[in-house]
Amino acid sequence: MGAFMSRRERPQHEAEKLRLRSKEFAYDVVRLVRNLPTTAEAKVIGGQLLRSGMSVAANYRATCRSRSRAEFISRIGIVIEEADESLFWLEALSEMGIVRGTLIETLLGECEQLVSIFVASQRTARRLAGFRTAPAASG
Repeated sequence: MGAFMSRRERPQHEAEKLRLRSKEFAYDVVRLVRNLPTTAEAKVIGGQLLRSGMSVAANYRATCRSRSRAEFISRIGIVIEEADESLFWLEALSEMGIVRGTLIETLLGECEQLVSIFVASQRTARRLAGFRTAPAASG
């Protein structure tokens, strides 16, 4: 098969790439948590990160099986919440100096990118469904 992909194949291909990327992110979270210090705070934060990081991949997998655009929009919202929570726990580990180095920096960057991709995906799906996008939060 050549490099050309029809428009119908492209979204499936991109969804598969993102499914694998989110799974790799989850596995990297596991690797990080396995190597956390044995302090009480590291155990608590590590447990929260492990749950939310694995949930990103598991929920994105479920999102890929959505039966309708409305179901997709709802499910991708859950993925966004879990990815954003993972980002929070990664930031906590980094900012409190519990973990330092390239692994945490790499995970932070990947998580930020995943959040952005999932948000853009939800916005696109909402636009295609004819929904108005939610206004930006004022702060």
